[in-house]
Amino acid sequence: MTAPALVYPFTLDRPAIQALLPHRGDIFVCEQVQVQGPHHFTGMARWPLENGVIQGHFPGLPVVPGVLLIEAMAQLAGAGLLAGDPYVRSLPGDLVGVLASVRKCLFKRPVVPQTDVEFRIQCRQMAPMAVQVGATVHAHAAEVAQLDILMVYTARSQLMAALHGG
Repeated sequence: MTAPALVYPFTLDRPAIQALLPHRGDIFVCEQVQVQGPHHFTGMARWPLENGVIQGHFPGLPVVPGVLLIEAMAQLAGAGLLAGDPYVRSLPGDLVGVLASVRKCLFKRPVVPQTDVEFRIQCRQMAPMAVQVGATVHAHAAEVAQLDILMVYTARSQLMAALHGG
């Protein structure tokens, strides 16, 4: 049976994103992602002040670490691709996107916790199991970062085996 055709745009809320990704706890900060097309997403993330990483990053002067902006972009893109890219949806097995390379990072302004951070994401398939992901990141209507990464798809079982020494 063929999967029904996707109708864009559609929005994934936090629980729908969690259903697609393995991330939990303080590392998971995705609030929503709007899938505007197979490779075009707009996502939102927010770091609470109580987040353990935020508490330890410049104590008394909380700033969201740039690496967490990269991680949020990868999570949002991963969820968008798994839900909205017909090619990725057609791949066999239970796949998850894994960060393979950070190609470019330009941080323009600090991001403070409890701020809605918007990610405007564009993806491009580079190989059967690899996708280039680029984003501009905005907070309070100002651009705070430009990011470019490479993600690869891997079977969730292979990732779990690698993590457990298999």
